[in-house]
Amino acid sequence: APPPPAAPQELTTVRVQDPRVQNEGSWNSYVDYKIFLHTNSKAFTAKTSCVRRRYREFVWLRRQLQKNAGLVPVPELPGKSTFFVGSTDEFIEKRRQGLQQFLEKVVQNVVLLSDSRLHLFLQSQLSVPDIEACVQGQGTQTVTQAILHYAMSNCGWVQEEEGRP
Repeated sequence: APPPPAAPQELTTVRVQDPRVQNEGSWNSYVDYKIFLHTNSKAFTAKTSCVRRRYREFVWLRRQLQKNAGLVPVPELPGKSTFFVGSTDEFIEKRRQGLQQFLEKVVQNVVLLSDSRLHLFLQSQLSVPDIEACVQGQGTQTVTQAILHYAMSNCGWVQEEEGRP
């Protein structure tokens, strides 16, 4: 008998791209980054997603993952350097790379993947308080509904993203 077909390899690609300064020139300006995720893993609700998050939200995410992961080490984030030598662009690019490496490691970790906060962070545009509410069952939608709702609203855009080289 021929050998059974091998299960397709689960692959998750996560990219942190396109840093943008929001509220430029005001005291509350910050940079956010586009997180593009493409996967065939059953762990994820949506196979492609695209959200924007800022560094502060990554810090929150890492803290939550650490809380729930017990003894599993959570990857490090790039440092919060206030004294940075070099240009802002350089700093933003270094941070972008660090954030991408952080997410690449996180999505490879089965324990961390079981945290629904991670999924809402990557696959919905809910704010941090809304993610908390949703995870605790106090939101208007379940975690899966929130992700699917976002995926539907944003589907055309994600398709277009994928078409680019």
